[in-house]
Amino acid sequence: MSLKSGDGAMTSPNTPGPNDLSRKGWFVKFLNIVERLGNLLPHPITLFALFCLAVILISGVAGYFDLAVVDPRPEGASGRSPDGLIHVVSLMSGEGLRMIVSNLVTNFTGFAPLGTVLVALLGVGIAERSGMLSAAMRLMVIGASRRLVTLVIVFAGIVSNTASELGYVVLIPMAAMIFHSLGRHPLAGLAAAFAGVSGGYSANLLLGTVDPLLSGITEAAAQMIDPQYTVGPEVNWYFMFASTFLITFLGAFVTEKIVEPNLGQYNPAEAAIDLSAQKMETVTADEKRALKLAGLAALTVTLIVAALVVPEGAPLRNQATGEVAGSPFLKGIVAFIFIGFAIPGLVYGKAIGLFNKDKDVIDAMSESMSTMGMYIVLVFFASQFVAFFKWTNLGAVMAVAGADALNAIGLTGPLVFVFFIAMCGLINLSLGSASAQWAVTAPIFVPMLMLIGYAPETIQAAYRIGDSVTNLITPMMSYFGLILAVACRYKKDLGIGTLIATMLPYTLIFFVGWVSFFFIWVFGFGLPVGPGSATYYTP
Repeated sequence: MSLKSGDGAMTSPNTPGPNDLSRKGWFVKFLNIVERLGNLLPHPITLFALFCLAVILISGVAGYFDLAVVDPRPEGASGRSPDGLIHVVSLMSGEGLRMIVSNLVTNFTGFAPLGTVLVALLGVGIAERSGMLSAAMRLMVIGASRRLVTLVIVFAGIVSNTASELGYVVLIPMAAMIFHSLGRHPLAGLAAAFAGVSGGYSANLLLGTVDPLLSGITEAAAQMIDPQYTVGPEVNWYFMFASTFLITFLGAFVTEKIVEPNLGQYNPAEAAIDLSAQKMETVTADEKRALKLAGLAALTVTLIVAALVVPEGAPLRNQATGEVAGSPFLKGIVAFIFIGFAIPGLVYGKAIGLFNKDKDVIDAMSESMSTMGMYIVLVFFASQFVAFFKWTNLGAVMAVAGADALNAIGLTGPLVFVFFIAMCGLINLSLGSASAQWAVTAPIFVPMLMLIGYAPETIQAAYRIGDSVTNLITPMMSYFGLILAVACRYKKDLGIGTLIATMLPYTLIFFVGWVSFFFIWVFGFGLPVGPGSATYYTP
C-alpha cells in the first residue's frame, strides 16, 4: 500500500504541513520521487524473473565476445581454470539450456535459506499463535514505569522482529495508546515503536528467521570465490546482540529529545477516532501464570542445551577440535531456534487453554506456513537468479572488476564500508525486502569485498545496518501503509510526507550511531561479529 504525500494537509499549529515541509525539507521531495519511481518497479517476484532473463541474455553477449578477467585465486585453488582467467559462460547455448532445465528444481529445493527459514518459522509460529509472544510484549510495555516507557517500547520493538508482523500489528498501535494515556503525544509513541520494530530490524538478543535467511544467501555468494566457505546463521549474533542496546538508547533519545518536542502538544480534536473508547488489553492473571510456566520451560530448554554444549567433550561440540566453533550446535542452530520457541509456546498454549489436542498445535504451525506462500514463490525465482549468476561467472567477473577499481582508487580500507552501507540504505528505499535486496546485491558485493580482504560475515553485518536504517522512511516497506493508517487515527489528515519527516531523525541518528559502533566494534577493538566469525578474509 502506498499513498501520496498530498493526501490531506496538516494545519495543526504544532505540526508542520506538507507545504512547510516542502520548503524546509528537501528530503520529503526526494523521498516522494523515490516513492513514485518505486511504484514503477514491478513486483519483486517479477523483478527476479526479469533478472533471470537478463542474466541469460547478458551471458550470451559476454560469452560471444569471450569476456574474461584474471582469476585472483592462487594456482591450484579449487575451481581455478588452467589459463588463469575467469570466463563468462553463456547460457544462450545448448549446454546452457540443458543446465537450466536439469537444475530448475534443485536450484529451488537446494536454496539454503528456504528450508532453514521454514523450519525456524514452525517454532516461531507455535509461540506466536499460542499468544505467548503477544502477552510477553504487552506485559513488558504496559508494566513499564513512566520514566522508562520509551526505552521499553523501543526495546520491545527490536525483540519483536523474531515474529515479523507482531511488532507492527500489536506493538505500534499499543505504543500510541500508551503515550496518549500518559498525556504524551501518541504519534511519538508510534514513532518510538516503529523505530524499534523497523529501524532496528536486524538487531536482536536472539537469533531469528532473518539470520538463516541472510546467511544462506551470503554463503552462496562467498562460494563464488571460495567454494568451501560456509556461513552459519549465528555469524552476526555478537554484534546484533550488542546493537540491540545501542538502538534502544538511540531510539529513546531521538524520541524524547527530537521527535516529541517537535510534535508539540497533542490536540485530541485532530483524531479520527473516539480516543475515549480506546482500551488497552491488559495481561490477565491466567496469561501471567502461563507466561511463568513458559519461562520455566524456556529455562529448562536452555539448561539442557547448555549441558550438551558447554562441558568439555559435550556431544554438541566439534568432536574433532573440542571447540564450539564449527560444532553441530552452531551448524544446527536453526533446530534450536525451532525448539526454543516451540516448547515454551506449547507450554503457554496448554496453560492458557488454547492447545488442548495435537491438532491445535498442528493448526498453529499450518497457519504459520500459510503466510509463507509469497516468500516461497519469491525464493523460486531468486534461487534461479543466484544459480544463473554463479554458473555464468558474471558475479565473479563483476566482483573482480569492482575489486580492481577499488584498488585503483585506493578505497580498500575500512572506509569502504561507509559507502557500502550507504548504498544498501539507498537501494532499500526502492527494494524494501531484506532477502530480495540481498539476493540481488550479495553475489556482486560479497565476492568484491572478499577480494580486497574482508570476510563475508563482516560484509553481511554491514549490509544489515544499511538494510535496517532506511526502513523507516521508505514507502516501499511492506508495512508502511499500515503505520500510516494507525497514525491517521490520531491525525486524521496526516500525509505520508509528514510521517516520513517524523521518522527521518531516527534514520539519520541510527545511521551515524550504528556505523560508528560497527567501526569501533570491528576495526577499533577487533571484536568478531559472531561466534567464530573472521573480520578479514584470507584465501
